[in-house]
Amino acid sequence: MPTILKLGPADHGRAITLEEAQTAHWQEGYRYEIIDGKIYVSPLPNPPHDRILRWLYRPLDRYAERHPEIINYVTSNGKVIVEDRPGLTEPEPDLVAFQDYPLNEPIDSVRWENLSPVLVVEILSGDNAEKDLERNVELYLEIPSIREYWILDPRADADNPTLTVYRRRGQRWQRPIEVPSGGTYTTRLLPGFSLRVDPRG
Repeated sequence: MPTILKLGPADHGRAITLEEAQTAHWQEGYRYEIIDGKIYVSPLPNPPHDRILRWLYRPLDRYAERHPEIINYVTSNGKVIVEDRPGLTEPEPDLVAFQDYPLNEPIDSVRWENLSPVLVVEILSGDNAEKDLERNVELYLEIPSIREYWILDPRADADNPTLTVYRRRGQRWQRPIEVPSGGTYTTRLLPGFSLRVDPRG
């Protein structure tokens, strides 16, 4: 029988295969991603991060219920599979929205590797912001289905975060759109959707 790995924060940077990742026992209390075949460990989100996540999840989920022809599934527990990388690459955005999630298929038949999102969202934290500001800008561009990448930045003031939006144009991102705290963002990706950047509202 293959050895079942027991993995934790000390394994940050360790090389791992898909088979090992699927059978490993992961120490609780941390967030794990696999990038280019190596484990990336970060702390679990703190309460301000969680509150901002819940604030943004609700309007996107309501929009998906009203407009399933545009997006039909929103989750904070998704993986994004990036193909053609040096090794297994599965970033886990804070929020993911899908246009064609197979809701009519048996629940246990759906796998992340068969899904491609149209929107991904990350919320920055002080201890690992570079992964969302640099690494994930590159990774998400490699997934043709992703049309927008949103980055919420609460580091200076969690009550007044800012929003940065990357919009796809062909094989590149357009110049990022900066939305200040209290500003409103609208997009052709989600017709009729309007987001006021205010998690207290």
